[in-house]
Amino acid sequence: MKVKRLRSLTFYLHRYIRLAVGLILVIVGLTGSILVFREEIDHFLLLQRTGTIVPQGNPLPIQTLLETLQPLAAKHPNLTISAVSFYPKPTDPIRFWLTDNGRWEIAATLNPYTGKLLDTYNFWTSFSGFFYSLHYELLAGEIGLKIVGIVALLTFVLSFTGLILWPGWRKLMAGFKIKWNAHPKRVNFDIHKVVGMIAAVFLAMTAFTGFCWNFYDVTVPIIYAATFTPEPTAVVSTPIAHQTPITPDVALLKANAALPEGRVTYLGLPTKPEDTYSISKKLPNENGNSFVYIDRYSGKVLRVDDSPQAKLGDRILNSFTPLHYGTFGGLLTRILYVFVGLAPTILLITGFVMWRYRRRVKGNSM
Repeated sequence: MKVKRLRSLTFYLHRYIRLAVGLILVIVGLTGSILVFREEIDHFLLLQRTGTIVPQGNPLPIQTLLETLQPLAAKHPNLTISAVSFYPKPTDPIRFWLTDNGRWEIAATLNPYTGKLLDTYNFWTSFSGFFYSLHYELLAGEIGLKIVGIVALLTFVLSFTGLILWPGWRKLMAGFKIKWNAHPKRVNFDIHKVVGMIAAVFLAMTAFTGFCWNFYDVTVPIIYAATFTPEPTAVVSTPIAHQTPITPDVALLKANAALPEGRVTYLGLPTKPEDTYSISKKLPNENGNSFVYIDRYSGKVLRVDDSPQAKLGDRILNSFTPLHYGTFGGLLTRILYVFVGLAPTILLITGFVMWRYRRRVKGNSM
């Protein structure tokens, strides 16, 4: 009797959470399917605007490229050039980011060999920026960020209630079978149970990581405390009297010396006196990213976050990106994650049809 009551409670919990988060989850899921291949789409669209670069000797120093961007920066006095994105091929352009308090605003794309400005656009009105904002904050800023975070937490619970209700626990093969020649009601139910079971674990992972990201200030200290991992201390540059700060190119050389393997993917530029250079590197066979922090005055390596050598709490946090985007298994899992993003739409439709059938049965019995 207790098992039956527990299952009934789980069923109602599953139903009402689904009703509460359904439409938002569909939006987040569909945009997530697009964002799985965001980098490839973004790169393709970029090359459509800029064309392929013809290498001409060695790329210009980052400092020189920064100087060529000063006229553009003067047009946006409220923004700061604070980051550089590097692409893997020598035929690719280089991208600089003008930001407002760290938030990306204007992307400026240059020919790394000539310094010619090839393209500028507002990130948030671009293809990637629009879907990124819709996915993480429903185009509603901080309020939307919290709403999506709460929906992510409820989706995490929804995934587990779905697993509990899955009929395949009694007979495994029956849980994965769809009787296409049965009554539409049965076909609908079978689609719901099979899609739900296949997607449940992956939905739970994306929901949990999304919740942790959207409530970062709360969840990260909990993860460090639960794993008995000390939180990394903030790295800051120490101003030296009459000392001219090092250039970004020197910082890159020191970062490559401190962490020789892999390629540089991102360079964070200091915008305040206490800021450091932060260099992101993609190591071979690494799903996440490693970081090197350089003092902007002395050029001293302040910290190296080598992802494969990280402590438990840091390894958990580093795993969030591959788990959320499905990059942990290469192309195969990324394609699977496109399906996972479509699953909430399928589950909402089939769940609604199931609800309609039940309502019709109740109406006829009255």
